[in-house]
Amino acid sequence: MRKPIFTGAGVAIITPFTEDGVDFNKLGELIDFQIKEGIDSIIICGTTGEASTMPDEEHKAVIKYAVERVNKRVPVIAGTGSNDTHHAISLSKYAEEVGADAILSVTPYYNKATQKGLYEHFKLIAQSIKIPVVLYNVPSRTSLNMDPKTVKQLSEIENIVAIKECNINQVGEIVNICPPDFTVYSGNDDMVVPFLALGGKGVISVMANIIPKETHNLVATFLDGNIEESRKIQLKLLDLIKALFIEVSPIPVKEAMNLMGMEVGKCRLPLTDMSEKNLDVLKQTLKDYGLI
Repeated sequence: MRKPIFTGAGVAIITPFTEDGVDFNKLGELIDFQIKEGIDSIIICGTTGEASTMPDEEHKAVIKYAVERVNKRVPVIAGTGSNDTHHAISLSKYAEEVGADAILSVTPYYNKATQKGLYEHFKLIAQSIKIPVVLYNVPSRTSLNMDPKTVKQLSEIENIVAIKECNINQVGEIVNICPPDFTVYSGNDDMVVPFLALGGKGVISVMANIIPKETHNLVATFLDGNIEESRKIQLKLLDLIKALFIEVSPIPVKEAMNLMGMEVGKCRLPLTDMSEKNLDVLKQTLKDYGLI
């Protein structure tokens, strides 16, 4: 029986940048803050971490630093996905080499793939390493959906243990047809409770960057059987979540962190500063939640 890498809330942590590169001191502070506040896993170099803007040397350095800074306090899942299978394998092998607990691998983007291509892509990645693989299906960003039948095929590979799923319409089918020890994580902060109700075990979250304790509690209360309390937390957070996605993520969450005094720097181009109109909405929402 395969055990979940984590249950609860994992933070898709941002990467703090300066004009010269990654601010590793700040990244260390953010990692320590997350663990202190009760986060259940650190997901490094994902979409929210702007991994697509990182050259390989920098990408690898950030994974290595995160593993060393966390020092086994919680699982570290390293984003190593690519639309080039051999590139994804190279990054995944490195993540394993430096001690990551698992990898997160997104469906290929731009060149995309057939369902057969997806199976072959992820099978080769999984076969290249021994640590667990978390699939990542995010059609809104990749313009490609991984069908539940493909997920089922992949779930039969021993070290493909979970999926971060952003298409709630197929979560029930995935849970129904995949082995019971295959874990589903929500990729949508605004639908955590529905995902959990369908059999999910947690969330890989953007909002956890600013509210890790609340995000952990949202999942923990549900899994502890207090569904009504979890539902109340989800509903209370909806306006904040909406503001955190008012522009392309991670633009708003990084701006929110800066407004909260965390000084995490700007996003890298092609992501730009928020419009004044949307920034005003974000500021007001943060004030309403008592975060600034």
